[in-house]
Amino acid sequence: MTKRILVPIDGSPLSSKALEVALSDYPDADVTVLHVMDPIGSGFNIVEVMRPKFRDGAPPGSVSIEYWNEWYESARAKATKLFDKAQEIADEFDVTLRTETEFGEPKHVIVEYAEEHDTDRIVLGSHGRAGATRLVLGSVAETVTRRASMPVLVVK
Repeated sequence: MTKRILVPIDGSPLSSKALEVALSDYPDADVTVLHVMDPIGSGFNIVEVMRPKFRDGAPPGSVSIEYWNEWYESARAKATKLFDKAQEIADEFDVTLRTETEFGEPKHVIVEYAEEHDTDRIVLGSHGRAGATRLVLGSVAETVTRRASMPVLVVK
């Protein structure tokens, strides 16, 4: 019996669809939505990182505290919006979600979180593609599917 479901969300239509599938297929399970904040994979400004001169006391190749704080606040605001949208979906199923935010590379953090929290199943979206490549899983979904010790349901 599936009691604890983890649904990673990233704001894509497929992550919303994965949440809908989890809520409809496992109506009695506790559902946690997880958003992973990833500074490298989420549009981290490489120009700012590789600035050629010292500025604000930060050496070349580093990120200023101001930039880091701005990125972090923006990422937290995005997570809040994602959780609000997820709860709107869950409201249609009369379910209150648990929400969690973690920091790191999603394909690794998702598996680690699921194992640390005794998750029974992971339900996540795969980024659909056109043509022959539509048969290939996204890199996050593929890695999670390979590394997870629990069943993974990939929604297309």
